[in-house]
Amino acid sequence: MTRRPRPSAASRASRADAVPAYLREGATGAGPTRPVLAFAHRGGAFHPEIEGLENTLAAFRHAADLGYRYLETDVHVTRDGVLLAFHDSVLDRVSDQRGAISSLSLAEVRRARVGGREQVPTLAELFDALPGARFNVDLKSDGAVEALADFVADRGAWDRLLVGSFSPRRLGRFRRLTGGRVATSAHPVEVAVWRLCPSARLADLLTGRRVAALQVPRERRWGRWRLQVVTRSLVRRAHAAGKHVHVWVVDDPEEMTALLDLDVDGLMTDRTDVLREVLVAAGRWREPA
Repeated sequence: MTRRPRPSAASRASRADAVPAYLREGATGAGPTRPVLAFAHRGGAFHPEIEGLENTLAAFRHAADLGYRYLETDVHVTRDGVLLAFHDSVLDRVSDQRGAISSLSLAEVRRARVGGREQVPTLAELFDALPGARFNVDLKSDGAVEALADFVADRGAWDRLLVGSFSPRRLGRFRRLTGGRVATSAHPVEVAVWRLCPSARLADLLTGRRVAALQVPRERRWGRWRLQVVTRSLVRRAHAAGKHVHVWVVDDPEEMTALLDLDVDGLMTDRTDVLREVLVAAGRWREPA
């Protein structure tokens, strides 16, 4: 039997280089002091200083001032094709105006005020205002797919985004339009493959090696039934294939600590103050360069 040679240092370095640039600050692998990617979900929606201003430029700037470099937002597109950084499909819940984003022009959306004072930002405004930030973007509408692909290409911003969607169709289309140049997270079907498949190599093969990260809730509930999504074995399988595991949305410090013990790579939170305190105390907060 021919013994396979062990990977050389150059080969191991090549594998590290294959990790998307977006994710390299939190290199995959075990280690009690390895930095964890801290994501400000909607800019840190429930931080006491900005509550009521979720997904506004003020919220994202507040998170950046706390030291967050990874900012999470959803995107929708207006009737006239402008990408907005906004969670809901309608203005009603968080602003003083009403109406579906897809049926409104940018000028009409501009009349809305979140928390009585802040405008709904465009994605371009976030990129320009926070040039050192990276964005975790959720495609929340069909119209946003092509608009986001064009936005990334126009700006050459291939390494500033990680894109995900609950819709396999939307995410598949975005991957095709961008030729795989933008890091993407797993859609629900791909998550199920990684959760249920015992082999990292097989899971990677079945998902077409398109997945850079699994972005998942800690658990799923259906009535009385509960499925633990994030397990130690899932994290190990993901790491064996060079994938990240990011967990959303975690606001409780004890849950944050428990997930750190499972060696996850990233945490998304609405309480940017709490997550920062937990990561600093654990020696796993990375100050921005």
